[in-house]
Amino acid sequence: MSVLHMELGANSYDITVERGALNRAGELLKLERKVLIVTDDGVPKEYAEKIASFCAEPHIVTLPMGEQNKCMKTYSDLLEVMVKNEFDRNDCVVAVGGGVMGDLAGFVASTYMRGVDFYNVPTTLLSQIDSSIGGKVAVDFAGYKNLVGAFYQPKAVLIDPNVLSTLSSRQFACGMAEAVKMFATFNAKMFEAVEKNPDEDIDKIIIEALKIKRDVVEKDEKEKGLRKVLNFGHTVGHAIESIEENSDYPLFHGECVGIGMLCLSSPEVAGRLRRILHRMDIPTSWRGGEEELKAAMLHDKKAKGDRITVIKVDTVGTFKEEKLTVDEIVKRCGEVLVLS
Repeated sequence: MSVLHMELGANSYDITVERGALNRAGELLKLERKVLIVTDDGVPKEYAEKIASFCAEPHIVTLPMGEQNKCMKTYSDLLEVMVKNEFDRNDCVVAVGGGVMGDLAGFVASTYMRGVDFYNVPTTLLSQIDSSIGGKVAVDFAGYKNLVGAFYQPKAVLIDPNVLSTLSSRQFACGMAEAVKMFATFNAKMFEAVEKNPDEDIDKIIIEALKIKRDVVEKDEKEKGLRKVLNFGHTVGHAIESIEENSDYPLFHGECVGIGMLCLSSPEVAGRLRRILHRMDIPTSWRGGEEELKAAMLHDKKAKGDRITVIKVDTVGTFKEEKLTVDEIVKRCGEVLVLS
């Protein structure tokens, strides 16, 4: 077992990484009360049921799988469940699933009666190494990702690597893309380890990625400075993702981030990234409309006027911040994006 502590004063919490931790949820989380458990039908139902078995009064809501549920309508529906069942400030919300469930359930918890306890039990690799910690909760709005949200830290995060056995290879690869993002900016040694050995110990990858994000969040909880580095690959990635949501076969978040990283890396780093992404069957190019892409990037929360703060990686293990226009970003993406 590994327990990482997120030190944020009154908002501090523990992140438990342990195989079989789901079976110890009753010890690790305070569940002897009313608990809203938010999950989706892509998550094996026994995970939510296991959490429910430890609760004094569980209320499981199972949503259809997909980003489309991270919306104001579903947010309102969950609040209605809590009102109907007379939840009060002493009760709590638990997310069991990937990043969509964590973002949605966390936002519900942050706003119900001005905030109730929130626990995160991530079941995808991507959410285990990234979105489950740090306190960014949100819903999508007006066609843009995470436009309405808050910073609201969980009371605890429970990570059980055993649940990853039910993931598809595509979902697993998307999580690895986020781990590679962390290592590209902060840990050259781990980047090289993943580069050389695609079967690197996943428990170690999870813990090392979590350490990076924990250290960044502790220094910059509200994304005023350093935390922006975690957005490497996300400026272009989020724009592509918002466009892709309307397609018949949309790209996943980690796939979009992978493409975004290639756009803002030096040729040497991009070459190394491309080889890793190819090995994981993650696309390394994207075809779409130039004006639509520019509009989506300008709507990004990091945009100031006609310039966007982006993170660039010229040498693995380092990063730099730069303000670019969308035209300058698109120009850098010439070998990655096929635009019309």
